[in-house]
Amino acid sequence: MRLAERLGILAVAILGASCESAPVRGVNIPAGWFKGNTHTHTLWSDGDGAPELVSDWYSGHGYQFLVLSDHNILAEGEKWKKIGKGKGEVKPESLEALIAKFGKDAVALRGKDGAQEMRLQTLEELRARFEKPGAFIFIKGEEITDEFKKLPIHHNSLNHTGLIKPPHGESVRETLQRTIEAVEAEAKKCGKPVLVHLNHPNFGWGVSADDLAHVLGERFFEVYNGHRGVRNYGDKDHLGTEQIWDYVLALRLGKLGGPPLFCLATDDAHNYHKIQEQEVANPGRGWIFVRARELTGDAVVQAMLTGDYYASSGVVLEDVRSDAQSLGVKVAAEAGVTYRIRFNGTRPGGEPGEVLQESAGAAASYRFKGDEYYVRATVVSSRKHPNGYDKADLESAWTQPVVVRRGKP
Repeated sequence: MRLAERLGILAVAILGASCESAPVRGVNIPAGWFKGNTHTHTLWSDGDGAPELVSDWYSGHGYQFLVLSDHNILAEGEKWKKIGKGKGEVKPESLEALIAKFGKDAVALRGKDGAQEMRLQTLEELRARFEKPGAFIFIKGEEITDEFKKLPIHHNSLNHTGLIKPPHGESVRETLQRTIEAVEAEAKKCGKPVLVHLNHPNFGWGVSADDLAHVLGERFFEVYNGHRGVRNYGDKDHLGTEQIWDYVLALRLGKLGGPPLFCLATDDAHNYHKIQEQEVANPGRGWIFVRARELTGDAVVQAMLTGDYYASSGVVLEDVRSDAQSLGVKVAAEAGVTYRIRFNGTRPGGEPGEVLQESAGAAASYRFKGDEYYVRATVVSSRKHPNGYDKADLESAWTQPVVVRRGKP
Protein backbone atom coordinates (compact mmCIF):
# COMPACT_ATOMS: atom_id res chain seq x y z
CA MET A 1 0.00 0.00 0.00
CA ARG A 2 1.35 3.42 -0.94
CA LEU A 3 2.35 5.71 1.90
CA ALA A 4 -0.01 8.47 0.72
CA GLU A 5 -2.96 6.10 0.90
CA ARG A 6 -1.81 4.68 4.25
CA LEU A 7 -2.04 8.14 5.70
CA GLY A 8 -5.46 8.73 4.22
CA ILE A 9 -3.79 11.13 1.79
CA LEU A 10 -3.73 13.83 4.43
CA ALA A 11 -0.64 15.98 4.33
CA VAL A 12 1.23 16.09 7.62
CA ALA A 13 3.08 19.34 7.10
CA ILE A 14 1.56 22.77 7.49
CA LEU A 15 2.17 24.61 4.24
CA GLY A 16 3.21 28.23 4.11
CA ALA A 17 0.62 30.95 3.80
CA SER A 18 0.49 33.22 0.78
CA CYS A 19 -2.00 35.71 2.16
CA GLU A 20 -3.18 37.20 5.41
CA SER A 21 -5.58 35.16 7.48
CA ALA A 22 -9.25 35.90 6.92
CA PRO A 23 -11.47 36.18 10.00
CA VAL A 24 -14.42 33.81 10.50
CA ARG A 25 -16.62 35.40 13.17
CA GLY A 26 -13.58 36.51 15.14
CA VAL A 27 -11.53 33.33 14.54
CA ASN A 28 -8.59 33.60 12.18
CA ILE A 29 -8.21 30.87 9.60
CA PRO A 30 -4.84 29.24 10.37
CA ALA A 31 -2.03 30.06 7.97
CA GLY A 32 -1.99 27.92 4.84
CA TRP A 33 -5.71 27.09 4.94
CA PHE A 34 -8.21 28.67 2.54
CA LYS A 35 -12.00 28.85 2.95
CA GLY A 36 -14.23 28.32 -0.05
CA ASN A 37 -17.52 27.09 -1.47
CA THR A 38 -17.75 24.83 -4.51
CA HIS A 39 -21.51 24.80 -5.09
CA THR A 40 -23.68 27.87 -5.59
CA HIS A 41 -26.03 29.28 -8.21
CA THR A 42 -26.79 32.60 -9.89
CA LEU A 43 -29.15 33.98 -12.52
CA TRP A 44 -27.05 32.13 -15.09
CA SER A 45 -29.26 29.16 -14.19
CA ASP A 46 -31.81 28.84 -11.36
CA GLY A 47 -30.37 31.13 -8.68
CA ASP A 48 -32.15 34.41 -7.92
CA GLY A 49 -28.99 36.49 -7.46
CA ALA A 50 -27.09 38.43 -10.10
CA PRO A 51 -23.53 37.10 -10.44
CA GLU A 52 -22.05 40.28 -8.97
CA LEU A 53 -24.42 40.14 -5.98
CA VAL A 54 -23.45 36.51 -5.26
CA SER A 55 -19.75 37.29 -5.66
CA ASP A 56 -20.02 40.30 -3.37
CA TRP A 57 -21.69 38.18 -0.67
CA TYR A 58 -18.98 35.52 -0.59
CA SER A 59 -16.03 37.86 -0.97
CA GLY A 60 -17.43 39.95 1.88
CA HIS A 61 -18.06 37.03 4.26
CA GLY A 62 -14.58 35.62 4.78
CA TYR A 63 -14.42 33.29 1.76
CA GLN A 64 -11.20 33.11 -0.21
CA PHE A 65 -12.34 31.10 -3.20
CA LEU A 66 -15.69 30.54 -4.88
CA VAL A 67 -17.06 28.26 -7.61
CA LEU A 68 -20.12 29.57 -9.43
CA SER A 69 -21.63 26.23 -10.43
CA ASP A 70 -24.66 26.87 -12.59
CA HIS A 71 -26.52 24.04 -14.28
CA ASN A 72 -24.99 22.88 -17.58
CA ILE A 73 -23.61 26.32 -18.40
CA LEU A 74 -20.48 28.41 -17.96
CA ALA A 75 -20.67 32.15 -17.29
CA GLU A 76 -19.35 33.00 -20.73
CA GLY A 77 -20.69 34.96 -23.68
CA GLU A 78 -23.72 37.22 -23.73
CA LYS A 79 -26.79 36.31 -21.69
CA TRP A 80 -29.75 38.57 -20.96
CA LYS A 81 -32.54 37.98 -18.43
CA LYS A 82 -36.00 39.50 -18.63
CA ILE A 83 -37.12 41.87 -15.88
CA GLY A 84 -40.44 40.64 -14.55
CA LYS A 85 -42.34 38.60 -12.00
CA GLY A 86 -42.17 35.27 -13.84
CA LYS A 87 -40.13 32.20 -12.97
CA GLY A 88 -36.44 32.72 -13.73
CA GLU A 89 -36.88 36.42 -14.38
CA VAL A 90 -35.13 39.25 -12.58
CA LYS A 91 -37.62 40.66 -10.12
CA PRO A 92 -38.02 44.46 -10.34
CA GLU A 93 -37.27 44.85 -6.64
CA SER A 94 -34.08 42.78 -7.09
CA LEU A 95 -33.00 45.05 -9.92
CA GLU A 96 -33.63 48.11 -7.76
CA ALA A 97 -31.53 46.62 -4.96
CA LEU A 98 -28.74 45.79 -7.41
CA ILE A 99 -28.67 49.35 -8.74
CA ALA A 100 -28.74 50.76 -5.21
CA LYS A 101 -25.75 48.63 -4.26
CA PHE A 102 -23.54 48.94 -7.33
CA GLY A 103 -24.84 52.01 -9.15
CA LYS A 104 -26.91 52.39 -12.31
CA ASP A 105 -23.86 52.44 -14.57
CA ALA A 106 -22.79 49.02 -13.30
CA VAL A 107 -25.98 47.33 -14.57
CA ALA A 108 -26.47 46.84 -18.32
CA LEU A 109 -30.12 47.11 -19.42
CA ARG A 110 -31.89 47.02 -22.77
CA GLY A 111 -35.37 46.95 -24.21
CA LYS A 112 -36.41 43.97 -26.35
CA ASP A 113 -39.83 43.00 -27.70
CA GLY A 114 -41.54 45.45 -25.39
CA ALA A 115 -39.78 44.15 -22.28
CA GLN A 116 -36.72 45.22 -20.32
CA GLU A 117 -33.73 42.89 -19.96
CA MET A 118 -30.57 42.86 -17.85
CA ARG A 119 -27.26 41.48 -19.10
CA LEU A 120 -25.55 38.98 -16.80
CA GLN A 121 -21.91 39.56 -15.98
CA THR A 122 -19.45 36.91 -17.15
CA LEU A 123 -16.87 35.13 -15.03
CA GLU A 124 -14.09 37.18 -16.60
CA GLU A 125 -15.90 40.41 -15.69
CA LEU A 126 -16.35 39.14 -12.16
CA ARG A 127 -12.66 38.24 -11.93
CA ALA A 128 -11.68 41.77 -12.92
CA ARG A 129 -14.09 43.22 -10.40
CA PHE A 130 -13.67 41.02 -7.33
CA GLU A 131 -10.47 39.00 -7.44
CA LYS A 132 -7.60 40.07 -5.21
CA PRO A 133 -4.37 38.04 -5.41
CA GLY A 134 -3.83 36.15 -2.18
CA ALA A 135 -7.22 37.18 -0.81
CA PHE A 136 -10.10 36.09 -3.07
CA ILE A 137 -10.33 34.14 -6.34
CA PHE A 138 -12.87 32.35 -8.50
CA ILE A 139 -12.42 28.76 -9.61
CA LYS A 140 -14.25 27.99 -12.82
CA GLY A 141 -16.94 25.35 -12.55
CA GLU A 142 -20.37 24.05 -13.45
CA GLU A 143 -23.02 21.67 -12.16
CA ILE A 144 -23.27 18.80 -14.64
CA THR A 145 -26.98 18.13 -14.32
CA ASP A 146 -28.10 14.72 -15.56
CA GLU A 147 -30.75 12.12 -14.75
CA PHE A 148 -31.73 8.51 -15.32
CA LYS A 149 -35.46 7.75 -15.49
CA LYS A 150 -36.17 11.00 -13.62
CA LEU A 151 -33.62 10.19 -10.89
CA PRO A 152 -31.44 13.33 -10.54
CA ILE A 153 -27.69 12.74 -10.90
CA HIS A 154 -25.73 15.95 -10.37
CA HIS A 155 -21.96 16.54 -10.22
CA ASN A 156 -19.86 19.66 -9.84
CA SER A 157 -16.71 19.94 -11.89
CA LEU A 158 -14.02 22.39 -10.74
CA ASN A 159 -11.16 24.14 -12.53
CA HIS A 160 -11.80 22.88 -16.04
CA THR A 161 -11.85 25.01 -19.19
CA GLY A 162 -14.63 23.88 -21.53
CA LEU A 163 -18.29 23.11 -20.93
CA ILE A 164 -18.92 19.48 -19.94
CA LYS A 165 -22.29 18.31 -21.19
CA PRO A 166 -24.30 15.69 -19.27
CA PRO A 167 -23.30 12.37 -20.88
CA HIS A 168 -26.38 10.29 -19.92
CA GLY A 169 -26.33 6.54 -19.34
CA GLU A 170 -28.48 3.43 -19.33
CA SER A 171 -28.44 3.14 -15.52
CA VAL A 172 -27.57 5.25 -12.50
CA ARG A 173 -24.13 3.65 -12.29
CA GLU A 174 -23.44 4.12 -15.97
CA THR A 175 -24.47 7.76 -15.74
CA LEU A 176 -22.12 8.25 -12.78
CA GLN A 177 -19.28 6.51 -14.59
CA ARG A 178 -19.77 8.38 -17.85
CA THR A 179 -19.76 11.71 -16.00
CA ILE A 180 -16.45 10.80 -14.34
CA GLU A 181 -15.02 9.87 -17.74
CA ALA A 182 -16.26 13.12 -19.30
CA VAL A 183 -14.52 15.15 -16.59
CA GLU A 184 -11.34 13.10 -16.95
CA ALA A 185 -11.37 13.76 -20.69
CA GLU A 186 -11.75 17.50 -20.08
CA ALA A 187 -8.90 17.43 -17.54
CA LYS A 188 -6.65 15.77 -20.10
CA LYS A 189 -7.68 18.28 -22.73
CA CYS A 190 -7.11 21.39 -20.61
CA GLY A 191 -3.98 20.06 -18.89
CA LYS A 192 -5.03 21.28 -15.43
CA PRO A 193 -5.92 19.61 -12.14
CA VAL A 194 -9.69 19.08 -12.33
CA LEU A 195 -11.96 17.66 -9.64
CA VAL A 196 -15.50 16.31 -9.83
CA HIS A 197 -17.74 15.72 -6.82
CA LEU A 198 -21.13 14.07 -6.54
CA ASN A 199 -23.80 16.43 -5.26
CA HIS A 200 -26.59 15.66 -2.76
CA PRO A 201 -27.04 11.90 -3.36
CA ASN A 202 -30.39 11.90 -1.52
CA PHE A 203 -31.91 14.65 -3.68
CA GLY A 204 -34.82 12.84 -5.35
CA TRP A 205 -33.24 9.68 -3.89
CA GLY A 206 -31.16 9.76 -7.06
CA VAL A 207 -28.00 7.88 -6.00
CA SER A 208 -28.01 4.99 -3.54
CA ALA A 209 -25.14 4.04 -1.26
CA ASP A 210 -24.57 0.89 -3.32
CA ASP A 211 -24.43 2.85 -6.57
CA LEU A 212 -21.92 5.27 -5.10
CA ALA A 213 -19.78 2.51 -3.59
CA HIS A 214 -19.50 0.52 -6.81
CA VAL A 215 -18.52 3.43 -9.08
CA LEU A 216 -14.93 3.54 -7.88
CA GLY A 217 -14.12 6.70 -9.82
CA GLU A 218 -16.40 8.66 -7.50
CA ARG A 219 -13.90 9.96 -4.97
CA PHE A 220 -15.71 13.05 -3.64
CA PHE A 221 -19.26 13.72 -2.47
CA GLU A 222 -21.30 16.19 -0.40
CA VAL A 223 -21.83 15.02 3.16
CA TYR A 224 -23.51 18.34 4.03
CA ASN A 225 -25.50 20.41 1.53
CA GLY A 226 -27.37 23.51 2.68
CA HIS A 227 -30.34 23.23 0.31
CA ARG A 228 -33.48 22.24 2.22
CA GLY A 229 -34.62 19.82 -0.48
CA VAL A 230 -31.65 17.45 -0.49
CA ARG A 231 -32.56 15.19 2.47
CA ASN A 232 -29.17 15.16 4.21
CA TYR A 233 -30.54 13.08 7.06
CA GLY A 234 -32.42 10.50 4.99
CA ASP A 235 -35.65 8.98 6.29
CA LYS A 236 -36.93 5.67 7.63
CA ASP A 237 -36.18 3.98 4.29
CA HIS A 238 -32.99 5.79 3.26
CA LEU A 239 -29.60 6.37 4.85
CA GLY A 240 -28.47 9.87 5.74
CA THR A 241 -25.39 11.20 3.99
CA GLU A 242 -23.00 10.41 6.87
CA GLN A 243 -24.36 6.87 6.94
CA ILE A 244 -23.92 6.65 3.17
CA TRP A 245 -20.33 7.79 3.61
CA ASP A 246 -19.49 5.09 6.14
CA TYR A 247 -21.30 2.42 4.12
CA VAL A 248 -19.31 3.32 0.99
CA LEU A 249 -16.00 3.44 2.87
CA ALA A 250 -16.63 0.08 4.55
CA LEU A 251 -17.64 -1.62 1.30
CA ARG A 252 -14.85 -0.15 -0.81
CA LEU A 253 -12.04 -0.69 1.67
CA GLY A 254 -13.34 -3.95 3.06
CA LYS A 255 -14.42 -5.77 -0.10
CA LEU A 256 -14.21 -3.86 -3.39
CA GLY A 257 -10.58 -2.74 -3.31
CA GLY A 258 -11.57 0.81 -4.17
CA PRO A 259 -10.28 4.22 -3.09
CA PRO A 260 -11.55 6.14 -0.05
CA LEU A 261 -14.39 8.61 -0.49
CA PHE A 262 -13.71 12.20 0.55
CA CYS A 263 -16.43 14.62 1.70
CA LEU A 264 -17.41 18.24 1.12
CA ALA A 265 -19.83 20.65 2.76
CA THR A 266 -21.48 23.16 0.44
CA ASP A 267 -24.24 25.76 0.26
CA ASP A 268 -26.00 24.87 -2.98
CA ALA A 269 -27.34 28.40 -2.53
CA HIS A 270 -30.09 29.67 -4.81
CA ASN A 271 -31.67 32.45 -2.77
CA TYR A 272 -29.90 35.72 -1.94
CA HIS A 273 -32.73 38.17 -1.30
CA LYS A 274 -34.23 36.44 1.74
CA ILE A 275 -31.33 35.75 4.06
CA GLN A 276 -31.86 33.49 7.08
CA GLU A 277 -35.11 32.15 5.70
CA GLN A 278 -35.05 28.49 6.73
CA GLU A 279 -37.11 27.16 3.85
CA VAL A 280 -34.98 28.67 1.09
CA ALA A 281 -31.43 27.87 -0.02
CA ASN A 282 -29.26 30.60 1.50
CA PRO A 283 -25.49 31.13 1.28
CA GLY A 284 -23.28 30.54 4.31
CA ARG A 285 -24.42 27.08 5.35
CA GLY A 286 -21.52 24.78 4.43
CA TRP A 287 -17.99 25.16 3.05
CA ILE A 288 -14.52 23.64 2.97
CA PHE A 289 -11.09 24.62 4.26
CA VAL A 290 -8.24 23.60 1.95
CA ARG A 291 -4.57 23.44 2.94
CA ALA A 292 -2.79 24.60 -0.22
CA ARG A 293 0.60 26.03 -1.14
CA GLU A 294 -1.00 29.19 -2.53
CA LEU A 295 -4.38 30.69 -3.35
CA THR A 296 -4.78 29.68 -7.00
CA GLY A 297 -7.31 27.43 -8.65
CA ASP A 298 -4.68 24.87 -9.60
CA ALA A 299 -3.17 24.76 -6.09
CA VAL A 300 -6.53 24.53 -4.32
CA VAL A 301 -7.84 21.74 -6.55
CA GLN A 302 -4.55 19.84 -6.42
CA ALA A 303 -4.67 19.89 -2.62
CA MET A 304 -8.26 18.67 -2.69
CA LEU A 305 -7.31 15.82 -5.00
CA THR A 306 -4.87 14.60 -2.34
CA GLY A 307 -7.49 14.94 0.41
CA ASP A 308 -5.78 17.82 2.19
CA TYR A 309 -8.92 19.67 3.24
CA TYR A 310 -11.90 19.31 5.56
CA ALA A 311 -15.61 20.13 5.46
CA SER A 312 -17.31 22.54 7.84
CA SER A 313 -20.62 24.11 8.76
CA GLY A 314 -19.04 26.49 11.25
CA VAL A 315 -16.19 24.84 13.16
CA VAL A 316 -12.65 26.00 12.31
CA LEU A 317 -9.81 23.53 12.87
CA GLU A 318 -6.36 24.71 13.84
CA ASP A 319 -4.82 21.50 12.56
CA VAL A 320 -5.51 18.01 11.24
CA ARG A 321 -2.64 15.53 11.37
CA SER A 322 -2.19 11.84 10.70
CA ASP A 323 0.69 9.40 10.55
CA ALA A 324 0.99 5.63 10.51
CA GLN A 325 -0.17 5.40 14.13
CA SER A 326 -2.89 8.00 14.68
CA LEU A 327 -5.24 10.76 13.58
CA GLY A 328 -5.31 14.00 15.54
CA VAL A 329 -7.57 17.05 15.44
CA LYS A 330 -7.20 20.44 17.11
CA VAL A 331 -10.00 23.02 17.05
CA ALA A 332 -9.47 26.76 16.77
CA ALA A 333 -11.66 27.10 19.83
CA GLU A 334 -13.96 30.05 20.43
CA ALA A 335 -14.71 31.47 23.86
CA GLY A 336 -17.94 30.19 25.34
CA VAL A 337 -18.24 27.29 22.89
CA THR A 338 -17.65 23.64 23.80
CA TYR A 339 -16.74 20.80 21.46
CA ARG A 340 -17.07 17.05 21.19
CA ILE A 341 -14.69 15.14 18.93
CA ARG A 342 -15.86 11.78 17.64
CA PHE A 343 -13.76 9.24 15.74
CA ASN A 344 -15.72 6.89 13.50
CA GLY A 345 -14.52 3.85 11.61
CA THR A 346 -15.35 0.33 10.52
CA ARG A 347 -13.81 -2.96 11.58
CA PRO A 348 -14.23 -6.41 9.98
CA GLY A 349 -17.62 -7.73 11.01
CA GLY A 350 -18.62 -4.46 12.63
CA GLU A 351 -21.22 -1.87 11.76
CA PRO A 352 -20.17 0.80 9.24
CA GLY A 353 -19.11 3.98 11.00
CA GLU A 354 -19.16 2.76 14.58
CA VAL A 355 -17.99 5.26 17.20
CA LEU A 356 -14.43 4.27 18.09
CA GLN A 357 -13.76 7.09 20.54
CA GLU A 358 -15.53 10.24 21.70
CA SER A 359 -14.43 12.98 24.06
CA ALA A 360 -15.14 16.55 25.10
CA GLY A 361 -12.60 19.27 24.45
CA ALA A 362 -10.92 21.20 21.67
CA ALA A 363 -8.25 18.60 20.82
CA ALA A 364 -8.16 14.83 20.58
CA SER A 365 -6.13 12.04 19.01
CA TYR A 366 -7.09 8.49 18.14
CA ARG A 367 -4.42 5.80 18.06
CA PHE A 368 -5.13 3.12 15.48
CA LYS A 369 -5.66 -0.40 16.78
CA GLY A 370 -4.76 -1.81 13.38
CA ASP A 371 -8.00 -3.60 12.58
CA GLU A 372 -9.90 -0.52 11.34
CA TYR A 373 -10.41 -0.15 7.61
CA TYR A 374 -10.45 3.62 8.10
CA VAL A 375 -10.85 6.29 10.75
CA ARG A 376 -12.40 9.73 10.33
CA ALA A 377 -13.17 12.51 12.80
CA THR A 378 -16.25 14.66 13.33
CA VAL A 379 -16.22 17.76 15.53
CA VAL A 380 -19.58 18.99 16.86
CA SER A 381 -19.79 22.32 18.68
CA SER A 382 -22.33 23.43 21.25
CA ARG A 383 -23.44 26.35 19.08
CA LYS A 384 -26.45 26.10 16.83
CA HIS A 385 -25.90 26.93 13.20
CA PRO A 386 -27.40 30.40 12.71
CA ASN A 387 -28.91 29.42 9.35
CA GLY A 388 -28.28 25.74 8.74
CA TYR A 389 -29.82 23.06 6.58
CA ASP A 390 -31.97 22.13 9.59
CA LYS A 391 -33.02 24.35 12.47
CA ALA A 392 -31.46 21.89 14.92
CA ASP A 393 -28.06 21.77 13.19
CA LEU A 394 -25.03 22.37 15.39
CA GLU A 395 -21.93 23.83 13.81
CA SER A 396 -19.64 20.96 12.89
CA ALA A 397 -16.57 19.85 10.93
CA TRP A 398 -15.68 16.60 9.16
CA THR A 399 -12.14 15.40 8.39
CA GLN A 400 -11.25 13.06 5.55
CA PRO A 401 -10.91 9.34 6.33
CA VAL A 402 -7.51 7.83 7.02
CA VAL A 403 -7.07 4.40 5.44
CA VAL A 404 -5.65 1.99 8.03
CA ARG A 405 -6.00 -1.41 6.35
CA ARG A 406 -7.85 -3.20 3.56
CA GLY A 407 -9.89 -6.35 3.45
CA LYS A 408 -9.56 -9.05 0.83
CA PRO A 409 -11.82 -8.60 -2.22
